[in-house]
Amino acid sequence: MLVAEVTNRMDAPAISRPILGFFRRIVRGYFRRHFHAVRVHGAERFYEASSADSEPLLVYANHSSWWDPMVSILLAAELMPGRQHYAPMDAAALERYGILRRVGIFPVEMKTTRGAVQFLRTGEAILKGGGVLWVTPQGRFVDVRVRPLEFKPGLAALAARVGPCKVLPLAIEYPFWDERIPECLLGFGEPVQVEAGEDAEGLQIRLIAALEATMEDLRERALQRRAGEFEQLARGTLGTGGFYGFGQRVKAMVLRRPYRAEHTAVVGTEAAVYEKGGRNDA
Repeated sequence: MLVAEVTNRMDAPAISRPILGFFRRIVRGYFRRHFHAVRVHGAERFYEASSADSEPLLVYANHSSWWDPMVSILLAAELMPGRQHYAPMDAAALERYGILRRVGIFPVEMKTTRGAVQFLRTGEAILKGGGVLWVTPQGRFVDVRVRPLEFKPGLAALAARVGPCKVLPLAIEYPFWDERIPECLLGFGEPVQVEAGEDAEGLQIRLIAALEATMEDLRERALQRRAGEFEQLARGTLGTGGFYGFGQRVKAMVLRRPYRAEHTAVVGTEAAVYEKGGRNDA
């Protein structure tokens, strides 16, 4: 049972703006090197959910990969660089990556009562201070196809405690489409409105249902490979690279035709359509 009452207040973790800016550039480079493109659906829901500064916002996502925390950093930088963004991380793991403490990542002891108290105290301070909190409530890596979803109780307990607030589901997938490297597909679902004094157990059920629906929606879009339904946040590595890629360039030059790095033709709403290029660095 999660601790019901936490009386001692804590301050939100300090963020170093120079380190955060440097780290965001590193993250952007990571995605451009390792993914064909980063695409998001439903970004307007993120804007709308955070339009009222007086209402706290939590974003929660499924957790299938090492890349998931990097996704939150990229989304925060590209979609809402003006707000302070935070996320919890296992205290033992955070010891290995000390720089993350300076960019909004705070430690939480896993599977202990003290860890539950840490999360509630710090999360409440962040949300009441105007920050956005990003959470992966599954608490471990889980394949995107596993159903039903299982959440740790912390997210619902915090939202019920802070309410009224909005809790926004985010689905994440990393499918291979037509290129040698994967796509990073992201989808925001309909926000869950939490009222003051709401029951945490009932809220937990609503949060699970909302994320499952969002994941199913993203799954269908991924299966259809309709890139035109997504907003492109970053365009990554194109073509095969290496000796073969060099040969294709030479062949195009000899035949006096344009060199196309991508495997798929850029036509209509097929997988290789690009709505716009990457955004400016914050």
